[in-house]
Amino acid sequence: MEDVIPAGDVDVGDVIVLPDADDPVLVNRVRLGQGGLIFTVTPASGDAPEQDRPVKLTAEVRLRSRGRDAAL
Repeated sequence: MEDVIPAGDVDVGDVIVLPDADDPVLVNRVRLGQGGLIFTVTPASGDAPEQDRPVKLTAEVRLRSRGRDAAL
C-alpha cells in the first residue's frame, strides 16, 4: 500500500518513489541543504547498491512511500 507523504517526513531506510519516476528508491541519507532536503538514494531493488546518487527536494514535495527497508 502506497501513502503520499511530504518529503520532510522521509527518514533513512524509507523506500519512496520520487516525483516523475516509476521505480522506488531506498533512502540512505537525509540532510538539510540550501532551500530543501538532500537525499542520498539507491535503487530499492538492490541490484546496484554502488549507484548512490543525491536528490534535492523541497520539504513540500509529495512522495509516494513504499514502506521501510526490512534490513535496517
